[in-house]
Amino acid sequence: MTKYKVLFLDIDGTLVTPDNKVEESSKKAIAEVQAKGIEVFLATGRPLHEIDNLASELNIQSFIGYNGAYAIYKGEDIFQEPLEKSLVKRYIEIADLHNHDAVFYTNKENIFTNLDAPFIHDFIEVFHFHKNKAYSPEFDHDVLGITLINLKPGDVALYEEENDIHLSQVNVEGLRHCYDVIRDKVNKGYGIQMLLKYLDIPKEQAIAFGDGMNDKEMLQAVGESFAMGNGHPDIFQYAKYKTTEVTNSGIYNGLKRLDLVD
Repeated sequence: MTKYKVLFLDIDGTLVTPDNKVEESSKKAIAEVQAKGIEVFLATGRPLHEIDNLASELNIQSFIGYNGAYAIYKGEDIFQEPLEKSLVKRYIEIADLHNHDAVFYTNKENIFTNLDAPFIHDFIEVFHFHKNKAYSPEFDHDVLGITLINLKPGDVALYEEENDIHLSQVNVEGLRHCYDVIRDKVNKGYGIQMLLKYLDIPKEQAIAFGDGMNDKEMLQAVGESFAMGNGHPDIFQYAKYKTTEVTNSGIYNGLKRLDLVD
């Protein structure tokens, strides 16, 4: 009987390789821990309406999406935490003023400021997004997450003037000009804390794997945390362990270290 009860896996750069595949070793490891009764969550910045195929392939029904703003456990909604509409409006104004672009994630669609821009085509292609819509001025939706696109490093400060917000660079080759908007109070770590409380599981019985700076709070919210070998240089200090790369059985090797896979 394992002491661990729950495993949280980031998707891009952790579970999914740069060519958008899941290694056989990762599939095997996930199936093995599920057979031991460990609940596996996908914990991602991605919108949940875009990960159905991946979830189905891995037999996963529990999720944290939008960098901690929405959680589902076995098909049941646990919480949603939309961004304040005034903040969304402000970010639209800043992006427009500085020729940046953005995608606003609702629980049904990805709303892009400019669907014709080449780097947005790249973004959509890399993440295999399908439910895309163009922004219009009467935009008034509950936004669960934002990714800012076409920023230079010096532009980050424009958006971090807002209270309790920081930007996290997307840790994907070719998309380093993209930044996720992370709330200090609503992030993957918050999502995990809420779920552990709901499931009545102590943090010591929770495991997480991540590679980007949007995983920082998640790695601090569990007892056993792994940073992928391909992780952002600043993420390793927040993890208990460093495992191998996403292309070199990182998840499998980490779980083997905990004696959870053969």
